Amino acid sequence: MEYSGFLSGEGSLKLSGCAGLQDSGRENLGADLPVAVYRLLEYSFKDELTERFGKEAQIQIFRGAGCRAGTFFAKHYLDLTLELSDFIAQLQRKLEEMKIGVLRVEEAEADTGKMVLTLAEDADCSGLPTLGETVCNYDEGFLAGVLTAYTQKPYSAVEVNCWATGDRVCRFQAEVDEGS
Repeated sequence: MEYSGFLSGEGSLKLSGCAGLQDSGRENLGADLPVAVYRLLEYSFKDELTERFGKEAQIQIFRGAGCRAGTFFAKHYLDLTLELSDFIAQLQRKLEEMKIGVLRVEEAEADTGKMVLTLAEDADCSGLPTLGETVCNYDEGFLAGVLTAYTQKPYSAVEVNCWATGDRVCRFQAEVDEGS
């Protein structure tokens, strides 16, 4: 078993300390979880955070967590030295391989960094009923984190279409956040 400062009482558990440990401890069940389990975790957290702190705080917390995860994901699972087209192709493969979703780039402006991205079959909302609002705040942060890590410029991503708004893909507008 790998050394863990958390387990020996030397520190608190952080993303960097547990993200790579999925291959040990589940020898019989494996590393995969059904989407239903992911949604149980995600939507129970959303409910709890909304009840305690309000909807806007819940959204910001999920975006922040997604950004943290996206940055970690990019730095540990992707080659950040590739040219943009190769980087996007690699990102698409990795997202599908890890069953996160099917990413497509609809628009990309090289001079401004603006992008329109779609994510189909994502774990957050694909198959949900129409709720009248976007719900993929974690994905907003995740995509922003990946793009920030790759470009070394602060990105924001906002979901403009979602299964929960009646669409069949999630669509995100991403751009360099000049206010950061």
